Amino acid sequence: MKKKHYLTMIAILMSMGLSMAQAQNPECMTNLSIYAEHAKVKNYDAAYEPWKMVYESCPDINKANFSYGEKILSHKIKNSSGADKDGYIQDLMSLYDNSLKFFPQKFSKAGVAIDKALLSYDNKMASNDQLYDMLGTAFQGDKKNFKNPKALYLYFSSLVDLHGAGKKDLQEVFDVYDDVTEKVEDENKKLTAIVTKLLPKDSLGTLTSKEKRQLRAATTNSKSYGKIAGSIDSKLGALADCGNLIPLYQKSYEAKKGDVKWVKRAVGRMFSKDCTDDPLFSTMVELQAELDPSADVYVYLGTLKTKSGDSKGAIADFNKAVELEADSYRKSNILYKIATTVRRSSKSQARSYALKAIDANSSNGKAYLLIANLYAGSANACGTTAFEKRAIYWKAADMARKAGRVDPSLSGRANQSAASYAAKAPTKEMIFSAAMAGKTVTFKCWVGGSVKVPNL
Repeated sequence: MKKKHYLTMIAILMSMGLSMAQAQNPECMTNLSIYAEHAKVKNYDAAYEPWKMVYESCPDINKANFSYGEKILSHKIKNSSGADKDGYIQDLMSLYDNSLKFFPQKFSKAGVAIDKALLSYDNKMASNDQLYDMLGTAFQGDKKNFKNPKALYLYFSSLVDLHGAGKKDLQEVFDVYDDVTEKVEDENKKLTAIVTKLLPKDSLGTLTSKEKRQLRAATTNSKSYGKIAGSIDSKLGALADCGNLIPLYQKSYEAKKGDVKWVKRAVGRMFSKDCTDDPLFSTMVELQAELDPSADVYVYLGTLKTKSGDSKGAIADFNKAVELEADSYRKSNILYKIATTVRRSSKSQARSYALKAIDANSSNGKAYLLIANLYAGSANACGTTAFEKRAIYWKAADMARKAGRVDPSLSGRANQSAASYAAKAPTKEMIFSAAMAGKTVTFKCWVGGSVKVPNL
């Protein structure tokens, strides 16, 4: 019976991923339990020695050797200096490598490369050249798992600095910018899908504990991507102005005109930077129409017709763009592009396209921000009294707040816009003087609808 019980225990331990040698090493098991308890309460100094014994003797006994080991060594690095600190840094570098060696299913190549690059960066051990090479290799080799917002920013930021030092050309800056921003958008798309799914239940107060954690995590991570996206755009800065874009594309046109990806990215960037008045934009749009007559092409063709005064032809092209796109997410982005184009000629039409963008993708916060801006820009046309005209800002603020709720990555921008609009709405003194507290203001301009005045 004893032999049978012993064999059963060994089988259980092996099913947990332990080797026979480890299953027969009670010291590893005992110290694993000891350091895990210390680490749980963040007593990393007490956890260090038992962790070190288990890590060195039984590295693959449990993933905790690496997840807790990282925290233990990070604590040691933070609280040491000189040779001791350097030693702990090298130990952590080695731990990152070994995590992939012993638990390849739990750790990714990109994740390990990012951890090593960030450790080097945080401890001022890597030049821009080294940082860019490390992160670039990780991004190109394992893009799927390259999700760390800080690493995405540093990958691009180090390249811009290298360009500033004359070591990298502008085209490479634009190529990596497109790669990184597309990755940020893809990851945020997954997060806003979670937010969109859970927000209705959140408003009803019916979220489970697990769903609350999911919503909180998705919201927090989406906000992180939003901040990084803003930092990436700021880092690019004037490099993407028309004055830089047009000469670069003119220089590369003959050599690159058969490269569909280059053409599409170039046209998209000229469109987003409002370089559409230059003849090169028209030439490039026609080229893209030949190479890849996709939905985006008709947005650009419609933009050109709008500029030439052919509003009927422009609308036909815009509708064709929507008709061609089957994916709801991309369709929403196309509708948003159309809305930004027609806003110059018709606020009402721009709102119509923005609302269609929201119908196609309810997490399109940019569409809500656009509508908010359209409302705010119509204050002088929506009312006969100063109070009525300023009341439109309440409606604008509400739309801006919605943008931040459906897409947390926009929350910073959305909250700032909402606060700005709310500050322009009637003050408490104005509400009191006009005796409008709790009443409704109806808008008879293109905005339509109404807004309830806050109670005092």
